[in-house]
Amino acid sequence: MSILEQKISARRILGMVAGVVIIGIGIAVFKFSHLGNDSISALNLRLAELAGLPFSIENVLMNLFLFVPQLIWGRRYIGLGTIINSFCIGFIVTFTSNAMTAAFGSADTLPVQLFWVAVGVLVVAFGCSLYQTADLGVAPYDALSLMMSDRLPLPYFGCRVFTDALCALLAYLLGGLIGLGTLICAFGLGPFVQFFTKHFSEKVLRYSPAKK
Repeated sequence: MSILEQKISARRILGMVAGVVIIGIGIAVFKFSHLGNDSISALNLRLAELAGLPFSIENVLMNLFLFVPQLIWGRRYIGLGTIINSFCIGFIVTFTSNAMTAAFGSADTLPVQLFWVAVGVLVVAFGCSLYQTADLGVAPYDALSLMMSDRLPLPYFGCRVFTDALCALLAYLLGGLIGLGTLICAFGLGPFVQFFTKHFSEKVLRYSPAKK
């Protein structure tokens, strides 16, 4: 491997790690807004409450559970990013949530909540852009829709909407918080992710994932 290739690999690893950290911060921002998280986080938050577990621990357990089908049917989506995301993001969310509560108290009014939702959208989209552009593996939950798209005559977008809708429904039935933030994550992140990818991530990481 050439020195240039080593530098590019290092950039991708750093970009992936930065992406995971930023996504975790963004999830915490959505949680702080009290207007709903992305579907899988909303489900994990509710399951953690019901089980009496810290969100960070429940998130790891959920990822281990979902890693089984990824190991069987989606090995090509496993990489360093899968491991870092699975074991670290829950702790980042917990740390950031506690820090935001200590610094800002609580978001009690709708204008303030909407402000934090807008911040959350930009932060999560930026983190997703770095994480996806690094192309070093995806989280077990993200692999579900990719594996479905590989095996079913359905586009990836449809598979992703299905998995997100299913998690949102389960969270709602279990008494979890589903709101504006959930809808924005499900349908509104894409354009922002594409914007950051084109204008920042691909330029900084000097890499563009091959089309699969």
